Amino acid sequence: MTIVKFGISRNAGVLKIILSVLAGTAMGMMILTARVSNALSYLSDSSETCMNCHVMTDAYSGWKRSSHGRVAVCNDCHVPHQNIAAKYAFKGMDGTKHSFIFTMRMEPQVIKLSRMAGPVVQENCLKCHDRQFAMVRLASASERKCWDCHSNVHSHVQSVSASPAVLRPKLPEAGIKGFKQR
Repeated sequence: MTIVKFGISRNAGVLKIILSVLAGTAMGMMILTARVSNALSYLSDSSETCMNCHVMTDAYSGWKRSSHGRVAVCNDCHVPHQNIAAKYAFKGMDGTKHSFIFTMRMEPQVIKLSRMAGPVVQENCLKCHDRQFAMVRLASASERKCWDCHSNVHSHVQSVSASPAVLRPKLPEAGIKGFKQR
């Protein structure tokens, strides 16, 4: 009877050690991934955060040189503003989708708004430019999207590889400094 009891507690101890090692490894991988991906930067409203992904450098460069680059940041147009919960829920869902697409190398050559993002951007256009819409008396904002006519918010829509490298801004620092090549 004593031998069975000892065997069970010994196996339980080994199991606890194995589970602790696995949990520690998973936690370490999550911390490393968060650091390498600049995860905390996504909580901010900084437009430079969008350049954490190299495919966004052309959109960032176009925005920076446009009239919107002087008065708005990316989140002013691309994130809902009803309340802080809606803002971060949208950022979380959209960011998870972007992370998956980028990690799986499924990003399109020409970046366009998703079905989820289109209504958000349209609402934000109307919110900021409500006086202009009142003056021209558009029949209905739902008939046309603002960018159907105003396609120059990000300069020209083009392929990810089409813009000259000289116009691309330097990507932000990422990764762990001790591991960088000198």
